[in-house]
Amino acid sequence: QVQLVESGGGLVQAGGSLRLSCAASGRTFSRSAMGWFRQAPGKEREFVAAINWSGSSTYYADSVKGRFTISRDNAKNTVYLQMNSLKPESTAVYYCAARTSGRGTWSTFRDDYDDWGQGTQVTVSS
Repeated sequence: QVQLVESGGGLVQAGGSLRLSCAASGRTFSRSAMGWFRQAPGKEREFVAAINWSGSSTYYADSVKGRFTISRDNAKNTVYLQMNSLKPESTAVYYCAARTSGRGTWSTFRDDYDDWGQGTQVTVSS
């Protein structure tokens, strides 16, 4: 099991940037794929980005491709989401998730992730 704590959310103007961090505890982090998801009010939680256990493979939702970057530092047990050129429609609670099963490979499906953080609010004003 992996315990996850997100940070770095806040209020930013459209076009601005934020970097989210997700600190993990537990011995399985370095073997786990990690994902970022988001949930806007009244909407389903949706996939944003994912990274495999080593950081060698990443995948993004079309809506964020070219603007967001996921990365990880296994020595620090932390995964990051750099968000640039933010848009008002990026407003949501952002969650990181760990896929401790799956042999370190990422997935875009919520149900494939085993552990979740509490979320951090990102608000983008127009």
